[in-house]
Amino acid sequence: MASQIIKKAKVKRRRSMLETAHMGHAILMAAAKNNQILNKLPKSINPVDVLTFISSNKIDHHYIGAIKEVTNFPDETLSDLFDVSVKTYRGYKTTRTLLGTHLQEQTIMLLTLMKHGIEVFGTSEKFTEWLEKENFFFDKKKPISFLKSINGIKLVDDSLTGMEYGDNA
Repeated sequence: MASQIIKKAKVKRRRSMLETAHMGHAILMAAAKNNQILNKLPKSINPVDVLTFISSNKIDHHYIGAIKEVTNFPDETLSDLFDVSVKTYRGYKTTRTLLGTHLQEQTIMLLTLMKHGIEVFGTSEKFTEWLEKENFFFDKKKPISFLKSINGIKLVDDSLTGMEYGDNA
C-alpha cells in the first residue's frame, strides 16, 4: 500500500514537471511568435506601409496577443483602447478569425508604435510606464489616452520621433 502511494506521488510529480516544461515551452513559443510579429511590422506608421502590410498579411489573434505581451496591460485597458467590451477583447485574443478592417489597422499601428517606443526607451516596461504617466506635451494627459484613434496613435508616434531628435516629451 505504501509503495503504491509513493508510486502515485512519483507519477504525479513527473506529470507536474512535464506540465511545467510544457508551459515554459509555450511561453517561449509565444515570445518567439511575438518577436516574429514585431520584426516584420512596418518601420513607421505610414499609411502606405500599414495598408500594404495589412493587405499582405493575415492579421489575427496572434497580433492582439502580441500587444498584450508587449505592454502587459490588463485586458480592461486594452479593451478600452479597442473600444470593445472586455469579453469581446478576450474573444479576439483566442478566436482564430480575422479581425475587422478597422481593428486590423489599429492593431498594426499600435504594434508599430510599441516597436518604436521600445526602440526609443530601450524596454517595453519603460515605454509602457511613459505611456501611463501624465505628460506636459499631451496637455497633462497620459499618452495612452490618445491610443483609441488612428490620429491619436500618430500623435504619440510623432512625439516619439521628436524624442529621438531631442524633444523632451
